[in-house]
Parts: sequence; structure tokens; C-alpha cells
Amino acid sequence: MHSRVLIVVDMQNDFIKGPLGNPECLSAVPAAAEIIRNGGYDFIYVTADTHYEDYLSTQEGKNLPVKHCISGTEGWEIVPEIRNALDSAGNYRIIMKNTFGSAELGKILSRECLADSEADIIGVCTDICVVSNALIAKSMNPEMRITVISGACAGSSPEKHYAALETMRSCQIRTA
Repeated sequence: MHSRVLIVVDMQNDFIKGPLGNPECLSAVPAAAEIIRNGGYDFIYVTADTHYEDYLSTQEGKNLPVKHCISGTEGWEIVPEIRNALDSAGNYRIIMKNTFGSAELGKILSRECLADSEADIIGVCTDICVVSNALIAKSMNPEMRITVISGACAGSSPEKHYAALETMRSCQIRTA
């Protein structure tokens, strides 16, 4: 059972350098890689947004008509800096998800972590997938102490990033 874990949300090419990337997401990569390499976590859980060729016909695709993170493409892959940091850490698992938040991640945390464990969260986009996964993790593990490390996160805009951080604080998720 783990007592201190890291959750890395969607640090994939399409969110960093691709069609949904922005300068803030790119600037979060070095801090995220440093945390992965030097955080001393028991285990690291990594989410990977995963869509398929029919993405534009899904509800999400109709509301966000930008093909991204199509399974098997370069855009779907974890950015090299993060992949290298993960490989050096060696104690991680990738959890594929086809929507903003991963119910599977919440279940895995419940099974593999102590009830009062600590989880740090980093990744992109703060206002969509980070907030979704943080809220699922907290809802399914109410005694877990969750902290979002804001300097290793980025939103779809700076304003939305800060709004998401405030929403998470309202739900007893710490920010640092």
C-alpha cells in the first residue's frame, strides 16, 4: 500500500506542443519532470487522454472539434521530457482514459493507497482534466490529502488555470 503518490495528468504531445498546446503548458514541462525525478514518491500514476478515429462523432468531439490524442499517434504519446523522467523513476503506470476524468484512477487509488495517504497532482489542462481527476480522486478517497502543484500545471488559459485552482481549494484539495 502506498502512502505518498504522484498523479501526472495528460502530459501528452497534443496538449503541450500540438493542437491544444499553449506556452503555459510547454512551460510546465520542466517543473513536472523535476518533480517526477526528485519527488521521492512511492508510486506514480500517469493518465493518458486516449481517443480514436471516431473522436469527432463523440459528444466531446462535437463540443471540442479538434482531433487530439488519437491512440497510436505522436500526439497521443507522453512528451519526451516527461517520459524520460518517468523511465528514470521506474515506478509508474499509465492509465488510459477516454474522457476528462478517470474513474479507473479513483478505483486504483482506493485499492493501492492507504486511506490517509498523500497524493500530489501535476499536469494539463488544469481547468479540464486536472480538476476532473482531482475531484474524482478526492470523491473516491475522502481522507486522502491531495495537493495540486500549480507550478507544474497549466490550463487552457491563465485565467482558467487560476479558476480551477480556486474550485479545487473549495473542495478541500490543497494547492501549492
